[in-house]
Amino acid sequence: MTESLIGLAVLLVLIFLKMPVAFAMALVGIAGFAWMRGLDASLAMTGTLVFDAGLAYSLSVVPLFIFMGNVLARSGVAHGLYAVANHATARMRGGLAMASVIACGGFSAVCGSSLATAATMSRVAMPSMRRFGYADSLAAGSIAAGGTLGILIPPSVILIIYGLLTESDIGKLFIAGVVPGIVGLLFYLAAVQVAVWRNPDLAPPATEAEPLTRRDVLGVVALIVLFAIIMVGIYGGFFTPTEAAGIGAGAALPLSALFGRLGWRALGEAIGESTRATAMIFALIIGADIFTNFVNFAGLPDALSDMVSDLDVSPWLVILAIVAVYILLGCVLESLSMILLTVPVFYPLVTTLDFGSGLLADPELVLIWFAIVVVVVTEISLITPPVGLNVFVLRSVLEDVSLTTIFRGVTPFWIADIFRLALLVGVPWISLWLVVAMG
Repeated sequence: MTESLIGLAVLLVLIFLKMPVAFAMALVGIAGFAWMRGLDASLAMTGTLVFDAGLAYSLSVVPLFIFMGNVLARSGVAHGLYAVANHATARMRGGLAMASVIACGGFSAVCGSSLATAATMSRVAMPSMRRFGYADSLAAGSIAAGGTLGILIPPSVILIIYGLLTESDIGKLFIAGVVPGIVGLLFYLAAVQVAVWRNPDLAPPATEAEPLTRRDVLGVVALIVLFAIIMVGIYGGFFTPTEAAGIGAGAALPLSALFGRLGWRALGEAIGESTRATAMIFALIIGADIFTNFVNFAGLPDALSDMVSDLDVSPWLVILAIVAVYILLGCVLESLSMILLTVPVFYPLVTTLDFGSGLLADPELVLIWFAIVVVVVTEISLITPPVGLNVFVLRSVLEDVSLTTIFRGVTPFWIADIFRLALLVGVPWISLWLVVAMG
């Protein structure tokens, strides 16, 4: 265990020195394994992991869903989602901010990327909110927070990677994310209402909704149909999650072409962005695999399990301690790196915890519940200073809005997320009842 703790310390130092996380994990893993087994064994292990990751059929689901999200982000369907959501909320004070949250949730359901959702919706929603006199803080905060729903509402790339790391059923992870995603959406709407109640200057009085166009309605219907095809196909046993990703990516092309916004240039941008994102994710996965091999060989997961057993503490205290670690790491690490770095260490420990009777008596359901908890904490990290990626994405798109303004705007949503996290940790039934009901 000593070797793995030294490795973790070195890894954190390298990350704080701004070395890319993927390379830092790979370097520490190679050096640590060489220290314990020799350089030849370490290099052989590295070569095998790189080869296996590059040819893993299960990982092909990642670029396919990323490509689907990037195509849809350029299709213009986000405008339809925002228009329909605005039509439903325009008669309430702060209605445009609530419409932004709803549109982000709906768009993320088929996009699967928080960053893409935040970047796309900032171009759609921000001009409209500014035109009606919304404060930049509330406008930007609602978009940044709404974009975080993209890593929980299926299809979620983060849940896919968690499933691959823990060998959990990806279909069950997807269905487990539906209710917590809806709860998060409702909490965000409540956060907007509380914010404008406390400070009415953040939003103008309610206005009449603008009439919907046929194009807007068709766009929402098309997204609902695409989402239904993916989910029904997986749970109906018609195809696997990987095949669902292929079908979704293939269906996104004619859908986007139908709306007349996907020209050759936009398609090239979608392919290029998908390629870069896939390369980044695979580099992180390979680095995490190398580092995980080192810490597993050094005995860190087993040592943690033995330590918890010796201390004889409540499993709920262990979960709270893990959540606290995630919240602290979320202040300095981006979401995917945090998942890849910590899940291989924590999930073996979680499966050994004895929660007694009930839903958490099943180790498989424990892993699914833990996945939702981890993803919600990761959502919080996307809007937590100083490394809130969604905030920095918005800052890059909205160059005239300061980081301070955006972070001030996400504060009500961050507080809502803390309440939601406490609810999901304390009441696992919320995450698991749909999984159990669907067998």
